[in-house]
Amino acid sequence: MVSFGDDDNDIDMLKMCGQGIAVANAVPAVLDIADSVTLSNDEDGVALWIRQNLL
Repeated sequence: MVSFGDDDNDIDMLKMCGQGIAVANAVPAVLDIADSVTLSNDEDGVALWIRQNLL
């Protein structure tokens, strides 16, 4: 399971799933616990990560 997050309310979700991905503009606490970081939401980071890793 993969989840994407950017704010404090996403921390538990990111920790519980197999891959927790933060967008580059996430708050520092999310960036600290993420398994990896993709581009910001303004740069379509989620779509980029999906294209590079799942398609």
